[in-house]
Amino acid sequence: MTPALPIVRLRPKAEARAIRHGFPWVYADELVTDRRTQGLAAGTFAVLEDAERRPLGLVTVNPASKIIARMMDRDPGAVIDRGWIAGRIARALALRERLHDAPFYRLVHAEADGLPGVVIDRFGDAAVIQPNAAWAETMIGDLAAALAGVEGVATIIKNGTGRARGLEGLAEETVLLTGALDGPVPVPMNGATYMADLLGGQKTGLFFDQRPNHAFAARLAKGARVLDVFSHVGGFALAALAGGAESALAIDGSAAALELAGQGARATGVADRFATRKGDAFATMEALAEEGARFDLVVCDPPAFAPSKPSLEAGLRAYERVARLAAPLVAPGGFLCLCSCSHAADLAQFRNASARGIGRGGRRAQLLHTGFAGPDHPQLPQLAESAYLKALFFRLEG
Repeated sequence: MTPALPIVRLRPKAEARAIRHGFPWVYADELVTDRRTQGLAAGTFAVLEDAERRPLGLVTVNPASKIIARMMDRDPGAVIDRGWIAGRIARALALRERLHDAPFYRLVHAEADGLPGVVIDRFGDAAVIQPNAAWAETMIGDLAAALAGVEGVATIIKNGTGRARGLEGLAEETVLLTGALDGPVPVPMNGATYMADLLGGQKTGLFFDQRPNHAFAARLAKGARVLDVFSHVGGFALAALAGGAESALAIDGSAAALELAGQGARATGVADRFATRKGDAFATMEALAEEGARFDLVVCDPPAFAPSKPSLEAGLRAYERVARLAAPLVAPGGFLCLCSCSHAADLAQFRNASARGIGRGGRRAQLLHTGFAGPDHPQLPQLAESAYLKALFFRLEG
């Protein structure tokens, strides 16, 4: 007989209605944290009840996290095992196979795919798991085994790095769980070939979320001189070159990322039109302005400047500064793309900061297009944090 799960309970003033309507998290100040609850091991499964002791579902609990409980299943009697995980992965896979012709995509996007705190990116026959919640760390073996059941997946990497794991009290660790890797993995996307370092690169090695924004930028790039700032492995630059750009200059602070970008340019057959420049993005944009450099398309895709609410004000100032420095580099009638992956900065706040920066850079602009993450990064409507990526495309006047 399966032992009864522990019970955790919302405080009387906590908003149970939000949980019933699909919000997936319970914050520490919303839960009764008596000695018994505080003594639960991180990743423990428990039945969540409202203040009137009515069950709301089955959650995973981490007393060390501000998100003390995450909804796993609306059925309080659910059994979270390898079969349950495999069912969630199968459902996610069916969506991706409908969206994409080739097996290069985000396979699991955490809460939006019903696997809280779990990110899985697929690179052909290789896949990278980010177990960013305590339960996933505890069940990494079952996650890997369920993933291995996906046809064509032979190599599985655990990428245990990043801010999210720190907030869960989890140690950093990247390890090859199954299969073998003999170097960067080539990834076809938008007519370009990217080189993804699955063991040593940022996050899972490549950012699939920008795929539709790369494609929109490529439409603007035909015959253009392109500047890709914070380029990582050449995201926007290689897509632009594949779309017919005259030239592209990629700026990044990581020599390793720029080396991968160069490999991607060679694999795409555009190396003769591609150049890189290593350095601090802000200082490099200032230097380019002093050199009188101008580009028909400038793209700035920085890391998250506002990853949390306490960092929002400073992050918005940083986004404004990016826009202020980038705007003078755009040739008259050219285009400027500004991106944010900060969930704490909503679209309106980011758009306003970008517009202020463009104005302070001495330019006037039309907002042409607003892009978001691709559909392999679905949003959970009740969770604003899942709508993290914004890409603003402007046309700048003289």
